[in-house]
Parts: sequence; C-alpha cells; structure tokens
Amino acid sequence: MKDRYILAFETSCDETSVAVLKNDDQLLSNVIASQIESHKRFGGVVPEVASRHHVEVITACIEEALEEAGITEADVTAVAVTYGPGLVGALLVGLAAAKAFAWAHGLPLIPVNHMAGHLMAAQSVPLEFPLLALLVSGGHTELVYVSEAGDYKIVGETRDDAVGEAYDKVGRVMGLTYPAGREIDQLAHQGDDIYDFPRAMIKEDNLEFSFSGLKSAFINLHHNAQQKGESLSNADLSASFQAAVLDILMAKTKKALEKYPVKTLVVAGGVAANQGLRERLASEITDVKVIIPPLRLCGDNAGMIAYASVSEWNKENFAGWDLNAKPSLAFEGIE
Repeated sequence: MKDRYILAFETSCDETSVAVLKNDDQLLSNVIASQIESHKRFGGVVPEVASRHHVEVITACIEEALEEAGITEADVTAVAVTYGPGLVGALLVGLAAAKAFAWAHGLPLIPVNHMAGHLMAAQSVPLEFPLLALLVSGGHTELVYVSEAGDYKIVGETRDDAVGEAYDKVGRVMGLTYPAGREIDQLAHQGDDIYDFPRAMIKEDNLEFSFSGLKSAFINLHHNAQQKGESLSNADLSASFQAAVLDILMAKTKKALEKYPVKTLVVAGGVAANQGLRERLASEITDVKVIIPPLRLCGDNAGMIAYASVSEWNKENFAGWDLNAKPSLAFEGIE
C-alpha cells in the first residue's frame, strides 16, 4: 500500500509550526518557530504581533518540514490544519497557508480542533479507548471523554480562568518572565506550602473547575504585603499556589475517573509539562494507565495536529475552501 504523508499546520497562538506525519504514527518532522522572545516584554501574547510573526515565517517552516521529512511537495497526500480554538488572526494565517498548499497541489484539506491535537499528541504510544483526558493549557482546562478516536465529549471544564492562564498572571505579579509556568514549578519545589489558598469547588460533586478565586487570593496577599512593606518568598508563594492548583486538578480528575470508568487517562496540553503535576499523577493515579505526551509535544506544535488528523482522514472528514477560523471552537458536551 502506498505511504500516506500528511502535512500539518498549527498557528493558533504564538508558535508557527509545520509537521509531516507518515502513515498513522511516524512523525518525520515537527518544525516549531516560537515567538516567546517577542512577547516577553509585554508579559503575554499580543494577537497582532503573533499574526505578523506567523506571516513572516510560515513559508520557511513549510520548506524546513518537507526537507527534514525527506519528501517533496509532490509526495504529500493531504493537508491538515488547526481551525480553532485560538486567536482568530493567528488561525487565519495557518488556514490561508494550508488552503493555498492544498489547492495548488489538488490535495484534501483536513480540519482539526486544536484541543483534539493536544489530546492525540499522546498517540505517540498506542491508545486504548474509551479513555478520559485532562487537557490543561493556557487557554483551556477541561476533562474530555473519548469513546473512540475522533469522538470527543467535554464532561467538565473551567468556569473562568484556565490553569495555564492563572500561572501566567500569578507569575506576572511575582515579577517572573513570561511564560511563568515552568519557573513557578521550579520555585514550588524549593519552597514550602505555608499560605492557605482557596481550593474552589473541590468538594462539590461536579467536574467543573474554577481558578479565578485562587488567582485573586494570591494577588490580594501579594498586594497587601507590598503595602505593608513586607517581603514574601517567591518560592513559598509558588509552592502554595501550585499545591492549590494540583489539589483541584487531582480531585476533579479522580471524580471523573469514578464517573467514567476507563483504563487510560491522558494528560495533555502545555501544563502537562509541569513536574509537580506529573509527580502527583504518578503517586495518586495508580489504577489506570496514565499517558502524558513527550515534552516536545506538550506545547503547541503541528505534530499533534497531524496525529489528530488521522481519525478525520479515516472518516473522510474533509473541508471545503470556505473553511474559516473558529476562535471559540469547542468539543461537544455531555448533558
């Protein structure tokens, strides 16, 4: 049987990425052009700046991805692209590039949900369905039930801030460099959990998350200390903040596993790189198989979009040239 090569595009936020997937599971290339240095001075992602950077580098990323994969444009079988959720301007750059490539070479266009990409990044090892996924990133915190590849249903999500967003805002208050998640994780391992931050909704019998109260409590504590001229330890603050976050994530994940009996738990998204979260999962989730994508596939990248596109290819779920960006795209929910 002839080999299939999917060229995948990811431009939902501040990484421009193009990848090549051979058949179902051979990731031949995964080129990522990060914009972190450009956004650091603003303390967060500026949408207009992100869009312009995507335009500047996407053609070079395509060329590099094909070269690294050892194939030519003529070898590509299909084109996959993130069409949401994400920043609308950033998404449109990737869509324009993917459509242009697909149209020029007469190839089918595969639409991919960005969050499905995070989830299916775990496909670097064989997945057993049905499974439950905890998706934790800068823009999302949700529990997803996956009955089979390509069938995603949200069973719980945040009512307000995403966990990664809370990390970045707390990091900004402490004067840490954006993105702050990794540094807070490192500081948390050096400090002590001495501040009693709230763990919202942790005892409620639902699968919803809330981090805005925790974020506000942190900011208020820090602000009050500044007004009094007191000096607080960033290590202790980080330890207490991260302990609260992880208590919430673990409590809700355990409740979900009770409600939806599965053999596999996938934990994915940028926050899945958090060492503290990985330690808690290893020590507390022992009756199901926990799969976390490799570190290089936890952040935004086109490799994960390529993996997620396989089930859409198998279902012949192809898009027309009128495919548009959907910045608020979401999985279906369970009533």
